[in-house]
Amino acid sequence: MNQADLKLFVEVAEAGSFTKVAVARHTVQSHISRQIGNLERECGGRLFRRTGRGVVLTELGEHIITRVRNWLADTDQLFREIRSTSSVPMGEVRLGILPSTAHPLMTTLFGRLREQYPLIRLNIREGQGGELDALLDGGLVDMAILFRYHKPASTEERLLATGHTYLVSRPGDPLTQAPTLDFAKLQGLPLVLPRRPAHWRAILDETARSKGFSLHAVIEADSLTAQKELAATQSVYAILGPYSIMHELNQASLQATRIVNPDLRRYVTLALPKSGVLTPACKVVSDLLQRTVEEWGGELHPPLASGVKRGLPQRKPPGQGRSPRRSPSK
Repeated sequence: MNQADLKLFVEVAEAGSFTKVAVARHTVQSHISRQIGNLERECGGRLFRRTGRGVVLTELGEHIITRVRNWLADTDQLFREIRSTSSVPMGEVRLGILPSTAHPLMTTLFGRLREQYPLIRLNIREGQGGELDALLDGGLVDMAILFRYHKPASTEERLLATGHTYLVSRPGDPLTQAPTLDFAKLQGLPLVLPRRPAHWRAILDETARSKGFSLHAVIEADSLTAQKELAATQSVYAILGPYSIMHELNQASLQATRIVNPDLRRYVTLALPKSGVLTPACKVVSDLLQRTVEEWGGELHPPLASGVKRGLPQRKPPGQGRSPRRSPSK
């Protein structure tokens, strides 16, 4: 017994004829008669009695017709409510992110979702480039924020922001006080670098080989926190992007200079499923991420305060923390 059978029962009762219902449904009378016969067997008794002019309800049919009409009305209302609810984005969105995008991008995204789309739940996994690609390919995340070394050319990835590369040190280091530094100057420097076989490490090593030398890694660490702490407290240098050091530069606990010749740019992209299929909730998250970065002027952080250049911040003026420094241009 299902909704379609009960709707047919009501139609026949109101029309008083199998033939009239068959004509309205563009089928034959025998088909309608067979369906009603199946319903009567499930109900355990006859629902219609034949007359010279058609059919009328039996006592059993009269007994159930009102309840069937009410049930059908309630069911139709339920479906209308379900269809209405389905237009509201809801459910879990699994997002893979780079560590440097955790704040303020993710915290801002969560706040906006909480206010505008409270039925969407974020499930965030943090990882490095190759790991995030594997999670996306395996369907373990719905989308991922990645570093690429070329601008995305396919519809599966959307450019969010562009970041240069910086040599990072403790404040006051003379090598990182200039706005820019030639890559060749990295020769012989004690560096903290990500462990092999990281893609970023391979690019740095290959760039050094093209310049005729090898990078001198005195310690290897994948953790951004470890790399920044080592650069801030030990006599070693880190090679990092702007978004991972923004907070420390604002606090004057790190100092940085932009590496040039070559200008090692990294493109922050939003990678979508290769199937191209996005749930309504995933589409909302994707649109919000892109809109937020656009509102921030193509950066992964809000516009900096007055007097601070776009890109990396300037040092605090004398008397407000550590010694002043110039800001590398982006």
